[in-house]
Amino acid sequence: MQEGDTVEFHFQDTMLAGDGLCSETAVRVLVEEGPVRIKELVAWGARFDQDGGRFIFGREGAHSRNRILHSGDATGLEIVRALLNWVQQTPGIRIVMDRPAVDLIIIDGRCAGVTTMDEGSGELSAALAPSVVLATGGAGQIYSHTTNPPVATGDGVAMAHRAGADTMDLEFYQFHPTAFHLAGAPRFLLTEALRGEGAVLKNIHGKTFMDRYHPMAELAPRDVVSRAIAGEINKTQSAWVYLDATSIGRKKLRGRFPNIYEFLQKYELDLSVDLIPVSPSAHYWMGGVRTDLFARTSIPGLYAAGEVACNGVHGANRLASNSLLEGLVFGARAAQAILQEPALPTPAFEPAFRSDSLFTGDVKEVRTAIQTMNWENLGLIRNEQGMTTLLNYLNGISRFMPQNIADQELLNLLDCSTLMCSFALQRQESRGSHYREDYPSPKPEWEGRHTVMRKGTIELEKS
Repeated sequence: MQEGDTVEFHFQDTMLAGDGLCSETAVRVLVEEGPVRIKELVAWGARFDQDGGRFIFGREGAHSRNRILHSGDATGLEIVRALLNWVQQTPGIRIVMDRPAVDLIIIDGRCAGVTTMDEGSGELSAALAPSVVLATGGAGQIYSHTTNPPVATGDGVAMAHRAGADTMDLEFYQFHPTAFHLAGAPRFLLTEALRGEGAVLKNIHGKTFMDRYHPMAELAPRDVVSRAIAGEINKTQSAWVYLDATSIGRKKLRGRFPNIYEFLQKYELDLSVDLIPVSPSAHYWMGGVRTDLFARTSIPGLYAAGEVACNGVHGANRLASNSLLEGLVFGARAAQAILQEPALPTPAFEPAFRSDSLFTGDVKEVRTAIQTMNWENLGLIRNEQGMTTLLNYLNGISRFMPQNIADQELLNLLDCSTLMCSFALQRQESRGSHYREDYPSPKPEWEGRHTVMRKGTIELEKS
């Protein structure tokens, strides 16, 4: 951390952004162990931006201090590069490609491995293991507009749910305020760090508006900024607002945000000169497979870390950049817990294929319909009528045995959508990223109370 910042300040910012739902113990673990994991990552070769041998700290939404380490505008990519390089140097680790996990193997109440599917033939096989870690990321593909890659189909949450694992806080999905908005172009993420460097939001009439919605203006929590943008879009009858980064200067923009600068040039836009059209897009799932502080799920032998997991650290609204840190901290804790597990014999298992329950519809058509209906009824602004209509539609699609990866992803999207909608109907208040126009205010009795699904029933539980 830079001078003037403290672990306590980071703790307070995280708790505030979480809107009364963060687990204090989980946040303590994150902020106290985070610096240790960053130092470890740097020792393994991760390269973060420096000036004169000292780290450069950026600022993002809801942070009270500049504390974000970055590698240009591709920090996640640099972390992956460093970790993969370290993995490849470590004896005893084998990477298997093109065989996605499709279901968990549960034997005598314990997770004993995963069923995998060959991407080419659809053939099933078993990968057995004494411990399994879900690190499958999010489920942005349940929406028609998302910053997530095509593989973010909620596989880990869906597999864990089908196996009977507890899930928690699935109603809370974060929408990033500033995704590139242009017909025919991908929903490319225009990082919050741009606003941290001084970029401002303007409506289509060229007027700034964020100071009317929150005292932190452009650096307010993401749920606030996203709904403010949605409000301006509605008021001005437009499809987007503008991100204005022209005050930052071309040299700094090209040096600090090279990927964004080059991406926009493909569409004949200059970040240092032009106003960039943006709108909110599905970004990060705060809920997930319920875990303890060592990434253990409710199923012995099964662990989860990163976006697929939910330990309460993000509450109702994740603080910007805490996601990468969470993956590092709780991924390491999962490893520590696994090392304490007793040695177990490898059981025998042969995956079975049921040919009597195959999907007979048009996979692409149904997937698009689910994404569109989720965006309209389970997006930034929700209400009981819309979500009930959505849930009836989702429940009307018979569950099936996937024959290929496209089938499998559709099943996972269907399961995750059904879960999220069920959770969102249960929480009859607005809190963090979960905003219901029929219950527009937070309820004091719901503060600190998590929604937890056990054996198909959603219950309320105190942090």
